[in-house]
Amino acid sequence: MKKYIFLLALGLTASVAQSQEISDAMRYSQDNLNGTARFRAMSGAFGALGGDLSSINVNPAGSAIFTNNQMAITLSNNDIKNNSNYFGTNSSEKTNSFDLNQAGAIFVFNNRNTNNNWTKVSMGINYENTNNFDNGLFAAGTNPNNSVANYFLSYANNGNNGAPVPQQFVNREPGESISDLYSFLGSNLPNSQFPRLSGFDAQQAFLGYQAFVIDAIDENNNNSTYTSNAPSGGNYYQENSVYSTGYNGKLSFNAATSYKDKLYIGLNLNSHFTDYQKSSSFYEDNNAPLTNNYTVSRLQFNNDLNTYGTGFSFQVGAIAKLTNEVRFGLAYESSTWYKLTDELSQSLVAVSANTGGELPADAVDPQVVNIYEAYTLQTPSKLTGSFAYVFGKSGLISVDYALKDYSNTKFKPENDSYFTGLNSDINSILDTTGELRIGAEYKIEALSLRAGYRYEQSPYKNGVTIGDLTGYSAGLGYSFGSTKVDLAYSYAKRNSQQGFFNQGFTDGASVDAINNTVSVSLLFEL
Repeated sequence: MKKYIFLLALGLTASVAQSQEISDAMRYSQDNLNGTARFRAMSGAFGALGGDLSSINVNPAGSAIFTNNQMAITLSNNDIKNNSNYFGTNSSEKTNSFDLNQAGAIFVFNNRNTNNNWTKVSMGINYENTNNFDNGLFAAGTNPNNSVANYFLSYANNGNNGAPVPQQFVNREPGESISDLYSFLGSNLPNSQFPRLSGFDAQQAFLGYQAFVIDAIDENNNNSTYTSNAPSGGNYYQENSVYSTGYNGKLSFNAATSYKDKLYIGLNLNSHFTDYQKSSSFYEDNNAPLTNNYTVSRLQFNNDLNTYGTGFSFQVGAIAKLTNEVRFGLAYESSTWYKLTDELSQSLVAVSANTGGELPADAVDPQVVNIYEAYTLQTPSKLTGSFAYVFGKSGLISVDYALKDYSNTKFKPENDSYFTGLNSDINSILDTTGELRIGAEYKIEALSLRAGYRYEQSPYKNGVTIGDLTGYSAGLGYSFGSTKVDLAYSYAKRNSQQGFFNQGFTDGASVDAINNTVSVSLLFEL
């Protein structure tokens, strides 16, 4: 049956359906190298050093190392290049952004009572843009096997506990608009009659059916299975474009103290806030020979996602100065408990043709924004051990090693049937990772030369979905007395291979992501 679609007015629907994926959890669970230029130049190896505003994000005891009040502000320029390979076709996309990466201050209160071994207390506040979401990815190539029609087909044939999505949920009643039915599905499923049928699942089947990408084998049977209208035989030319903007900010309230200037103990209370927008567009066409039956010759599937919310975490840490040269640090960072809300809008345009020519495009644009129920994401905690050796006033070398178990990531409420399955997948797919950071600094009077190295293992057990990260950094600083200027350059590379969609059509490009960042910090002693 052929369907002709008309565009309707914008609508909103509060939905109980879920559309979260493991990649959404990883977005907020992984750390990036951010902070002051000195911190970035030494690849963030500050767990046993302290004395830098960004060091408190590794070990909150680091603020007690300060001898004077200090304020710092950092600006960064991020250049991201994504090189993709999709079935032998290479593509590249670059994104450049400029942001206020860090701003904060530390205040030191010395104890004037010389008989008290607690020599000082420090308090601080620091903001960091822990993740800049400005990014772009483009991949294109000819897929010899799979059409994106299988994405819609998988939802249509795997609805209510494996049964096909009922025809009543994809076939409109007379006078019922595209927006009406799409909104109904998002707002009223699951329900008592279909307790296992997600509204999101039904909406995907609905989009494919209304655009004639899939069709019911027997339209007179409410429980009919569905078939693809994409021609068989392969050679599907496909393009996937994904562009994102936004940020993940962290505001830390710090307190630390020093015992005999040998033991430093600190605490951070962190407030997190995030706003992430992603716009993706998938295009496909094929050169299959036309027949008397109508088949889909090309289509474009658009998704716009906005995720926003707030979170909380805490950190505790200690630094022990065994000698004037040797220091050890130990820090614990709790899980971050995010309260997040997703908003999603979708549209699908498909063109069908036979030997007689093309039909008018089936444009399915409900102009409805699905507002999903707020949910909680609990990221994994992290434990960091650190060592530093200070060569008097001439230089230092510092090493941090951190452990994080990504399999402990959880979506909540855990009794939600969708989240139960997703959390089970997270537990079986993700792994414990180690992260090594090495930094060094050498001083020549007022000039400081710095360098660093960073290596982080893949959070996936297969080591492929997201690969290992390797990074290098360098920088310099100059002291004008009470004012200092620092400059840093950091490089990081990570490979990944993630499917464009999470089911039905899971083919994806192999991506080499290269991040080049230049940071400048101004520091003032108050």
